[in-house]
Amino acid sequence: MKPLFLLAAPMGAPLMERLAERVELIGPFDATLHAALADLPAATRARVSAALSIGTVAFTADAMDQLPALRLIACLGSGFEGVDLEAAGARGIAVTHSPAVNAPSVADLAIGLMIESVRQMPAARRRLSSGTWKGNTGERSMPVRGLTGRRLGIYGLGAIGTRIAARASAMEMEIAYHNRQRRWSAPYPYFDSLLALAQWSDVLMVAVRAGPANRHAVNAEVLAALGTDGHVVNIARGSVIDESALIVALERGVIAGAGLDVFEHEPNVPAALLALPIVALSPHIGGNTFEAHAAMEACVLANVDAFLAGRTLPTPISGG
Repeated sequence: MKPLFLLAAPMGAPLMERLAERVELIGPFDATLHAALADLPAATRARVSAALSIGTVAFTADAMDQLPALRLIACLGSGFEGVDLEAAGARGIAVTHSPAVNAPSVADLAIGLMIESVRQMPAARRRLSSGTWKGNTGERSMPVRGLTGRRLGIYGLGAIGTRIAARASAMEMEIAYHNRQRRWSAPYPYFDSLLALAQWSDVLMVAVRAGPANRHAVNAEVLAALGTDGHVVNIARGSVIDESALIVALERGVIAGAGLDVFEHEPNVPAALLALPIVALSPHIGGNTFEAHAAMEACVLANVDAFLAGRTLPTPISGG
C-alpha cells in the first residue's frame, strides 16, 4: 500500500501526476482544512503521513492533532506563515518550503507594479477606455516624475528583495533597505527602522516574509511618512499592510499611489481599492510563471523523495 498524502491546497497537474507515481493522494477540498479533516473518516486521517500545502493555508495544532501519523508538511512556494511551527516541532512534524526559487518571477512583477503605479498606468488606461484621449495633438495629461533617480526603499532584502534591488539599480534608482538585521554584504544603505526607511523613500517596496511580528507593519504612520508623492508596492503578503489604513491614505492623498499583488483577506479585494484610479492591482500572480512553478514543484518533490527514503530533507524550516 502506498503512503497516503493529503493535499491541503490545489496543486498543478504536473506535480499531481508525479506525486501519484509515488503516493496515494487525498484532497484538495472545497472546505477549509479544519472542516475537511472533520469530515474524513478517522481511519483515513490515521493513515496520512505527509501533507502538501501553501503558506496561506492555516495548518493549526488542531489540524495536526487530527492527523496522528503526520510527519511532514511540505509547502509549495517560499511562504509558510499559515503553519504553526511550534506545534509542528512539538509533534515531530518536519516543515519544508521552496525558498528563493520563485524570486525572479516575483521580482519581475514587483517592478511592473512599481512602473504601473508611478507612471499612473491605471488612470491612463481609464482615459483610453472612456474615450477622452484624443491623441497627442489633443489635450495631454499632466506629466509625472519618472523612476530614474527615485529612491526605492525595500522592506525585506531577502531572495526577492535582492532581485528587486538589482532590477531597480539597472533603472538608475537609489536603493536602501530595512531588515530585522543588517546584511553587511549588501551594497545598499541600511535603515534601522521601517519608519525611517519610509521617510527616505519615494517608493516603499514590501518584500518581507509575513508573520505575526510584522502584521500591519506598514500602518498609517508609515504611510504618512512615505508622503504625498510616495508609492507603496506589496508583493509579499497582504497582512503586512494595514489595508484599511492604506485605503484611507489613498483616498485622502496621503500617498500618491499603490501597486498590490496581495491582499489582507484574499481572495476578497475591497471595492474601494478596485475603484481607485491610482492603484495597480493583480490577483496574487507574482510566482505564477512556468519557470517558477517548475522550480517550486521540483523542490517539493525533492523533499517528498527525501522523506520517503528517510534522507535529510533539502529545505527544512523546522523539524521534529
